Amino acid sequence: MANDRLIITRRGFGIGLVGGAAALALPVPAAALTVDQAGTLVNSIVNDVNATINSGKSASAMYGDFERIFARYADVPTIARSALGPAARGASQAQLTAFTKAYQSYIARKYGARFREFIGGQIEVTGARQVKSYFEVISVAKLRGQAPFDLRWHVSDRSGKDLFFNIIIEGVNMLASERTEIGAMLDRRRGDINGLIEDLKSA
Repeated sequence: MANDRLIITRRGFGIGLVGGAAALALPVPAAALTVDQAGTLVNSIVNDVNATINSGKSASAMYGDFERIFARYADVPTIARSALGPAARGASQAQLTAFTKAYQSYIARKYGARFREFIGGQIEVTGARQVKSYFEVISVAKLRGQAPFDLRWHVSDRSGKDLFFNIIIEGVNMLASERTEIGAMLDRRRGDINGLIEDLKSA
């Protein structure tokens, strides 16, 4: 089988399998990272997001800023590999690299569009705690004319840097929902990872 094309038969799975989605990306026990450091990281993220959503920039300019924020603060390879799911084990290194690059832009546009809904509002970090092998930093989004809602950031230093690897927005787990959505996109491509990469670029 050529490295530049991989056809995989996948099994369907539901968004309710949050634990299964998180298992791929769940960090090993954080020895160096502390609650304060996790909170400091998310404060930096939140400051950059707040600056972007209230910058008055166009949507396309904001998406560029969101991608830079994502690339700087997120454990992108771990998130991308989790989203690809079982197919990642059979992908070539070239495919994983191309998928991660395409996925980074895709996720920045997707969640950037969600964060653009916060224009005129503010995100505020309210607390942090250790949860088994990672840290959860709790923040609140305060939007004009709407009730505040919860955003939770999961942070680890597994990659060698303090980075976030998951976001939960109003109870919706990014790792779980993305793994389900990317899985459905790959199924439509009959397991063709290269086709999936092209779909992400145009999504």
